Amino acid sequence: MTRRVVLSLLVPLALGACGTAATPAPTGTQAVAEIQAGSSFNETDVMFLQMLSYHQKQGLEMTSTAATRATSPQLKTLAEAVRATEADELTMIQGWLTQWGKPTTADPAAGLHADHGGLPATGPAEIKALTTVSPSSFDTAFLNLFLAHQHNAIEMAHLETTNGSNKEAKAFANRVRESRQGEVRQMLKLMNG
Repeated sequence: MTRRVVLSLLVPLALGACGTAATPAPTGTQAVAEIQAGSSFNETDVMFLQMLSYHQKQGLEMTSTAATRATSPQLKTLAEAVRATEADELTMIQGWLTQWGKPTTADPAAGLHADHGGLPATGPAEIKALTTVSPSSFDTAFLNLFLAHQHNAIEMAHLETTNGSNKEAKAFANRVRESRQGEVRQMLKLMNG
């Protein structure tokens, strides 16, 4: 399945009907990465995108592992869909930050992020552990880790919708919140199914 096809199939799940006139929901012919942000922004907008960039890179690493190691076909499909969406979102995020003349990553000093919940909480050791956990334990280990990871994205999105000023970034944060809540619901069903 091509990346465009995966994105077009995932759009209803990940983005719902959240598009606005300023930030339309992507279709099979428009990737998220093609959405442009306005030039007016504040520090919260920048920090949200920088933190989410870091978060997306972690998500891509975890979902790449799940796409090859998961035993549940539904989990593999979910991981591949999330990976396609987040790769496209990451391109958009980095494009916006570059357009604004800002670094595409957040400063890793933990003390700088205390006021907005800190950097994403998933650590490199936890992500690496997904590559070595036994095959029979992988699905549960991944779901537990990725549930917490996506919940962190929901918290970051809330911070942006509360304190951000760029309307495209706020609309994107709303889509992030809604799509990750949908993913959390799907993962909980997989855990309980």
